[in-house]
Amino acid sequence: MAQTPQTPPVLFDRALLHARQGRAQALGEVTFLLDRVAEDMSDRLAAVMREFQAPADLWTPGEGLAGLRATQHIALDATGAEKLPLAPDSLDLVVSALALQFVNDLPGVFAQIRRALKPDGLLLAAMIGGDSLTELRQAFAAAEAECEGGVSPRVAPFADLRDIGALLQRAGFALPVTDVDRVVVRYSSAFALMQDLRRMGATNVLIERRRAPSRRATLLRMAEIYAERFADVDGRIRATFDIIWLSGWAPHASQQQPLKPGSAKASLAEAVKKAGKE
Repeated sequence: MAQTPQTPPVLFDRALLHARQGRAQALGEVTFLLDRVAEDMSDRLAAVMREFQAPADLWTPGEGLAGLRATQHIALDATGAEKLPLAPDSLDLVVSALALQFVNDLPGVFAQIRRALKPDGLLLAAMIGGDSLTELRQAFAAAEAECEGGVSPRVAPFADLRDIGALLQRAGFALPVTDVDRVVVRYSSAFALMQDLRRMGATNVLIERRRAPSRRATLLRMAEIYAERFADVDGRIRATFDIIWLSGWAPHASQQQPLKPGSAKASLAEAVKKAGKE
């Protein structure tokens, strides 16, 4: 009996994310992370030493990659849909900057990108993940437990580096590579950090978020705990951002292939035996 495909859980309100990104643009965006990613992405693409004729930028907020090169820009859908308007085998490059961390069905999106890429086409993306905002998460959890007797979801769950690599393989990408760029930013207070997050369009869009406004006492206690646990000697607090870089290629016969089982010219046992005699 065939199994019914499981519907991925809906963690993020992507329509709200669209609205929050619009608000960030109106307030005046904070773009230091996006600028860093754009510069790094330009360097990584230059290292490929290849001209891409049919590139697309997927969901990068604002004008983040506008200076990279002429690309088709796929904006975040106001309805929150994750179905990509891409024809099969239509692109040779897909880039994305600081957008994939808010995707509900990341395996599904990777599969759609893989289908849209021509053979030997490249996916290159950067997303927030790992231990990002661990300090804010811990401070909020401690403050809510102390002031309200319980903890609500405040900071989105972030993907792990190894999980991303496995998802790329599952989607059919060849030669998947992942790495992390850890950025530690210092602020005068937790409230200054939260203001930056608001102007990044990166505040809480979890479906299970608390709808009632945060209590003043809880916020003040959170800021105190943050300062107690994560301040430097000059009183400024630290905030961690882990930028996960990922890349993968649509398979092509020209790419390096793994050896078939049993095709090795010499065995590991023979190599060890030989090394022991030398």
